[in-house]
Amino acid sequence: MSENRRVFLKALNERVLLCDGAMGTMLYQKGIFVNRCFDELNLSEPGLITDVHRQYIDAGADVVETNTFGSNRFKLEKFGLEKRTSEINQLAVEHARTAAEEKPVFVLGSVGPLGRPIVQNRGITPEEAHDAFGEQVSALVEAGVDGIILETISHLGEMAIALEAAREVDQEIPVIGQFTFADENSILAGASMQEAVDVLEQKGADVLGANCAVGPRTILEVITRMVALTDKPISVMPNAGSPEYVDGRLFYFATPDYFAKYAKRFINTGARLVGGCCGTTPDHIQSMAGVVRGLGKSRKVTIKTKAIEEETRLKEVPVGERSPLGRKLSEGRFVISVEIDPPKGLGVAKAVQGAHSLKAAGVDVINIADGPRATARVNPQSLGLIFEREVGIETILHTSCRDRNLLGLQSDMLGAYTNGFRNILAITGDPPMMGDYPSATGVFDVDAIGLVTLLKNLNQGLDMGGRSMEGQTAFTIGVGANPAAQNLDREMDRLRRKIEHGAEYIMTQPIYDHRLLHRFLNDLDSLGSPVMVGILPLASYRNAEFLHNEVPGMTIPDAVRQRMHKAGDDGAAEGVAIAQEMLLEVRQLAQGAYIMPPFNRYSTALKVLEIILA
Repeated sequence: MSENRRVFLKALNERVLLCDGAMGTMLYQKGIFVNRCFDELNLSEPGLITDVHRQYIDAGADVVETNTFGSNRFKLEKFGLEKRTSEINQLAVEHARTAAEEKPVFVLGSVGPLGRPIVQNRGITPEEAHDAFGEQVSALVEAGVDGIILETISHLGEMAIALEAAREVDQEIPVIGQFTFADENSILAGASMQEAVDVLEQKGADVLGANCAVGPRTILEVITRMVALTDKPISVMPNAGSPEYVDGRLFYFATPDYFAKYAKRFINTGARLVGGCCGTTPDHIQSMAGVVRGLGKSRKVTIKTKAIEEETRLKEVPVGERSPLGRKLSEGRFVISVEIDPPKGLGVAKAVQGAHSLKAAGVDVINIADGPRATARVNPQSLGLIFEREVGIETILHTSCRDRNLLGLQSDMLGAYTNGFRNILAITGDPPMMGDYPSATGVFDVDAIGLVTLLKNLNQGLDMGGRSMEGQTAFTIGVGANPAAQNLDREMDRLRRKIEHGAEYIMTQPIYDHRLLHRFLNDLDSLGSPVMVGILPLASYRNAEFLHNEVPGMTIPDAVRQRMHKAGDDGAAEGVAIAQEMLLEVRQLAQGAYIMPPFNRYSTALKVLEIILA
């Protein structure tokens, strides 16, 4: 790694760096028409490009971006310049270096989206996209940039290809990956914040960030959520608000003073690289410079390096000491759990009666669903308090990411621990459109993987932002899995990531196919996590057909449905027999069974369990 690159990464860890503002806005103000190729100006107007860079440097920028946002072969092709791609990129680096003169300014090679959909047979192919990104990055690296900034990208796939191409060109070049967000929860193309962070981390971005599309207020909410999901440095470059056309010209109205106020908030939130995008000028950067100089060096702790993490993270309580469930799982004992759905109204008597009967039969733990199928019900903690205090049986609380933002999730988890709950099942949650209030808003700040990360942090004495808190939790962290998923490779990949982030046991969706069970458990051998296999007794042939055809993730083999059809009026008894056969097999292969009584018929769960509890 070159000395300049080492200096750039070292500087980013030691202080906040101020990036420049918009190149296009400045060129537009200088009379360059918007229908002209701004990248071509690297060839025809080098003095103009150098002057813009110099204005930003004089305003206080520590970092400038090359005038190469659209300098890929596909965008240049519209102007007949595709064969000069490398030349344009290399000249752009020279202009930035010329403007910097002897000043200690870092130069980042700007790489924007390709401008065409990456779809096999209907756009450019992934291979063509990879080659285009590789060509541009190669030219920038050869010309001597201090890093690459992939910016204003709104699709997960395009970012993944760009990062892969950059890493193939140079394994050591610092790479910043900035998505364009539609709001605080999702990128412009619709993917979630968690998915965006996952792609950036998995594909090797050194800095994660957001730019363009939205102004300072919304982008502050974006990075607040992003900081909670990653330990890597964060970059932030908002637009100067939303543009308006006045007398045929495009204007942005967020003032330099307004940007200075938000620069302080960005830094306090944890951003390490701050700057501006569309509509920002040297005046905006100059206003931000004073804030950056004042706060930048006092914010070292926001970069959570491994050394700092080791000092602040507390040693977790061993799983076997966290709860009775944790102890049984650690000891390798077979665990029986039965699910109870909270009522939709205030009548909890049936659920409490069911809990009493399940405890008397020898069930180890009751798991309480959290708004299953996106329905509004009594929350799991309220019902769990009754079960644990009045019935005296241990519970597992399902916790859905659908209904709570990050603040609410952390507050609920701290509250649950204070109330004595020790077992959590982290689930993403069904989207509201599936439930009885389809107009409700789904939050989904994080998915199950993000919630597992939050719980893991709490167990180590850290809050969602990685900051030390008073004390630590001792949750036993569980996650769901679907052995019958349509895309099993994706399901297994997500499950592995859940375990990597801190999951300690797995509870599956119902299984009716013995071959699926064996395949799933064999795939899990290398992960070493205890599995509680889901068993849902079928109530009738009609019930079996409904689950197979209309419930996502449910697969019931033909042979099982035929058995239910032949059973006729004795369908419920046949459903119990099928469940008992699976239970006996699960007892030999897994570490637990997770019984889901149909229609909250707890007597059916007890009939299934008779075969091993009698």
